[in-house]
Amino acid sequence: METPVKYMFVLAFLVSMTIAGLNGVVGTGYYYGPCGKHDIKKEAEKLEPCTYAAQHWRAPVSERCCTVMEKKVKNPACLCAVLYSQTAYNAGVRPEIAVSIPKRCNIADRPVGYKCGAFTLL
Repeated sequence: METPVKYMFVLAFLVSMTIAGLNGVVGTGYYYGPCGKHDIKKEAEKLEPCTYAAQHWRAPVSERCCTVMEKKVKNPACLCAVLYSQTAYNAGVRPEIAVSIPKRCNIADRPVGYKCGAFTLL
C-alpha cells in the first residue's frame, strides 16, 4: 500500500511542475530590473558628464550631459535606479538636484511629475 501512494505523490509533483512550466512560471534568473538587461552600475557610469551638475544647483549643464540625459529620460524608472545607485552615491550625486537636470537641459519630452524616490522629476 505504501508504494502506490509514494508513486502518486511523485506523479502529482511531476504533473504540477509540468503545468507550472507550461503556464510560463519564470524564476528570478530572468528578471532584468528597471534598466532591462543593462547593469545599473554601467548605466550610472555613462552619466559621468553630469556629475558636477548633479551636485550643484547652479552649475552649468554641459551639452554632453544633456545628450546622455536625453537618452536616459526615455526610461524614467532606469534613470531613478541610476540616481539612487551606489555608484552615483559614491560620485557625490545628489538625487534632489539630479532630477532637475532634464529641465535644465530643456528636454521637451521629459517625464514631468514622475516620482523618483522621494523626489519628482521636474
